[in-house]
Amino acid sequence: MILIIDFGSQFNQLIARRVRENEVFCQIEPAGFDIEKIKKLSPDGIILSGGPSSIYEKNSPSVDPAVFDLGIPVLGICYGMQFMVNAMGGEIERSDKREYGFANLFIKDQEQNLLFAGMENQFQCWMSHGDSTKKIPDGFVVTASTQNTEIAAIAWPEKKLFGLQFHPEVEHTENGTAIIKNFLFNVCKCRKSWTMDSFISTNIADIKKAVKDKKVIMGLSGGVDSSVAAALIHKAIGKNLYCIFVDNGLLRKNEREDLEKSLLSNLDMNIKFVDARDKFLNALKNVKEPEKKRKIIGNLFIEVFEAEAKKIKGAEFLGQGTLYPDIIESKSVFGGPTSIIKSHHNVGGLPEKMNLKLIEPLKFLFKDEVRKLGTEMGLNEALVWRQPFPGPGLAIRIMGAVSEQHLEILKNADSLLLEEIRRAGLYRKLWQSFAVLLPIKSVGVMGDKRTYDNCIAIRAVTSKDAMTADWARLPHDLLAVISNRIINEVDGVNRVVFDITSKPPGTIEWE
Repeated sequence: MILIIDFGSQFNQLIARRVRENEVFCQIEPAGFDIEKIKKLSPDGIILSGGPSSIYEKNSPSVDPAVFDLGIPVLGICYGMQFMVNAMGGEIERSDKREYGFANLFIKDQEQNLLFAGMENQFQCWMSHGDSTKKIPDGFVVTASTQNTEIAAIAWPEKKLFGLQFHPEVEHTENGTAIIKNFLFNVCKCRKSWTMDSFISTNIADIKKAVKDKKVIMGLSGGVDSSVAAALIHKAIGKNLYCIFVDNGLLRKNEREDLEKSLLSNLDMNIKFVDARDKFLNALKNVKEPEKKRKIIGNLFIEVFEAEAKKIKGAEFLGQGTLYPDIIESKSVFGGPTSIIKSHHNVGGLPEKMNLKLIEPLKFLFKDEVRKLGTEMGLNEALVWRQPFPGPGLAIRIMGAVSEQHLEILKNADSLLLEEIRRAGLYRKLWQSFAVLLPIKSVGVMGDKRTYDNCIAIRAVTSKDAMTADWARLPHDLLAVISNRIINEVDGVNRVVFDITSKPPGTIEWE
């Protein structure tokens, strides 16, 4: 196994992902993780992640420097390399020229650095740092540089200590996957033993051990995350899992009916469907501010869910389908100072409020891994490949106040859009595709009459994990069909536009 020490980077789970892609188990622990615990874990290798801090900042993240004397291979990435250099007697300084983005990496000493085995002497890498190494500690050699960073990679081959100033875990770095593979197999001598099958077995055992004969309550949305998490928990504890589906009135057209059919036919478990549409729509009346909408929906969901949960006697646990992107965008993870982008993901305050212990079996997985997991457990393909749908539902796809009239317009437009996306064979190729109702009206001409009606924006993106996304280059002929159908078949719409914004700088959802 590989131990990853989190120094606060938003990329630390990408490191874990690269390790897991090679079928090697890894475990993430926070900065300051006790050296005795590291010894007890006895990992085959340790990776020190990057992070936003400067090594000289007060209370900058750290780990016991004794980690470098355990005889265990260590790879420091970005801040992780700077920590290694500083802890072992080298010097770090503020760079004259900071590097953010692409840089050409020049390999200086391939023989001294097993990480670069089998690679060309020059390739593109991804940099993100303001500090640089001024002096390397005794024992190390410089193995790569860039135009602005003389010391871009270091190695002490005999002690199996390596440092990279760039990020091999991101897709932008050429040979990044090969670098991590070299660390796992050439340096750490790992074996391929971690698969989805082993993940299922391990988690079922962990859930059984934690829950025993107690009950677990879970909010089921019908999305991939909650469905797969519920299926995994159900495999562990059977009928002691009680699922609650809250219909907030903000679902897609016919969604409750379709999900009810799909969930009950695919998941043989206790599911209670609760109709709370009127409550949510009344609470959202005249509310325009996005974060206020999210908080109203989140708080009301807790209220409705809690009322239903109280009817289930003897429950001690709360199950959630939380994924890593949910955590990283909602709160600081593993002690890392990550930025909160938006509220109301799955990680809100239910457990504390309800005095329940939390079970999140998917919290270290990305969406594509969850789909693999669902397929491995035999879930319905339509359920496993359902595009992500936000917790606040259509409320954050209606710009401005939510009303029944606005919901009717958006549901119909969205339904036609998805119908054509599926017909074109693009549904599984797109991360998300949906309609947004804009808070503007424009003049049009329909049937020789002047109209003054609503505008629908089409949003379609490609992504692997929602951390970044690119707008999908939909065929013009398809866009023409979608536009014509929405304008002709949805009352109240006379204009359709296409969103060509990537993430970043935009988010996938408009609110």
